[in-house]
Amino acid sequence: MQTIIDQLERNHKFLLASHTYPDGDAIGSLLALGLALKAMGKDVFLYNQSPIPAVYRFLPSVNAVRQQIAPDQAFDAAVLLDCGDMDRIGAAAAQTIGRMPLLINIDHHVTNTRFGHLHWIDVDACATAEIIYRLIKALPVVIERGIATAIYTGILTDTGSFRFSNTNQSAFAICTEMIAQGANPYEVAQHVYGTYSLGRIKLLNLALDSLEISPNGKLSVMTLTQRMLRETRTQAEDIDGLINYARRIEDVKVAALIHELSSNGGAHRGQRQFHVSLRSDGSVDVASIAARYGGGGHVSASGFSAETTLAELKARLMNLAEIIPDLCVTN
Repeated sequence: MQTIIDQLERNHKFLLASHTYPDGDAIGSLLALGLALKAMGKDVFLYNQSPIPAVYRFLPSVNAVRQQIAPDQAFDAAVLLDCGDMDRIGAAAAQTIGRMPLLINIDHHVTNTRFGHLHWIDVDACATAEIIYRLIKALPVVIERGIATAIYTGILTDTGSFRFSNTNQSAFAICTEMIAQGANPYEVAQHVYGTYSLGRIKLLNLALDSLEISPNGKLSVMTLTQRMLRETRTQAEDIDGLINYARRIEDVKVAALIHELSSNGGAHRGQRQFHVSLRSDGSVDVASIAARYGGGGHVSASGFSAETTLAELKARLMNLAEIIPDLCVTN
């Protein structure tokens, strides 16, 4: 930790980035650290390859997040947040990140590959935002309303409003402090959970129609295709949170959401690119499932990418349903 603090204080020009298809923790951690470094007089460039989900666009300084990095931009250091491996940053930034003289990796996923020159990985943290809170507390920065709101949002969303198994004592203690520093729980909840576009509701309807349950009843599979997105005039960002409907089905231990990505070079071979999000009820280690396919995450929430056919991917997932009892981490 101290070495990372020293580097943040010593260097001036930073690239901060979080994983593609960002959730509240990825965005909250990115903005909180960005605001803190700017308060220290640093030159900060915030990056995420994907558009910011509409529910997080209320966050302070969110409009500063960019989706592109100019090839000739130079930085003293890069900090990657909430990324289990380098691939999670997205292919578009790979070359720029690879040229960084200093790469700092901050994350809480048990499957983190420990990439980079320096890393702070705490698998007991409820969210990367918890680590960022501890980091900022060690910096010469006052936690003002913007930082507090970003940290609060990161912890709130990654713990599922304090309902997931990663909820710990720190989650409550930090959020209490963030509220004291200006975070407004009602405002955050209204933005994150209170309002949906008509298109998202239509997309949810199609997603629920796609639901399939494994023969043993332990796995649910939801599918979202590019056709569905076009039909409902929605974006990939509108998918955020839909998997929870599949996870909450009675007796289901693991939910999978198959998201068809934009067409690519593999399409002419009859294969397509997919991202699979996995969620468990807390009793099954889905990180071990994701790891089988080159992905990662943590026990209750993980994911992986695959180039295949939709039928083959569904068949793989349904076959996995039979070994779910062997992956249980709790009784």
